Amino acid sequence: MNLYNQYPVLDLHGFDCDYARIMINDFIMDCYLMKSGKAIIIHGIGSGILRKTTMEVVKKNRYVTDAKLAFFNPGETIITIKEKG
Repeated sequence: MNLYNQYPVLDLHGFDCDYARIMINDFIMDCYLMKSGKAIIIHGIGSGILRKTTMEVVKKNRYVTDAKLAFFNPGETIITIKEKG
C-alpha cells in the first residue's frame, strides 16, 4: 500500500523554517477542513532542522492529535488530525 496515494502530503524540501511553519499550519487546517484523518509531512533527513520545526509546529497545533516519524522513513512525519465535528 502506498501512503502517498491514500493521504494528503506536504513536501517541505527547499523551504526555510519560517516559511515551513506557515505551510505546515495551513496544510493542517486544510486537512482538518477536508476531514482527512491522517496526513504526511515530508521534511527530509538532512541536518534535522525541518524535522525539529515540523515537530514543534504539530505539537502546538490544536488540530493534531498525534505525530510520529514514519517507521521506515525518518524523513517524514505522519500526523493524525482531529475529527471535524
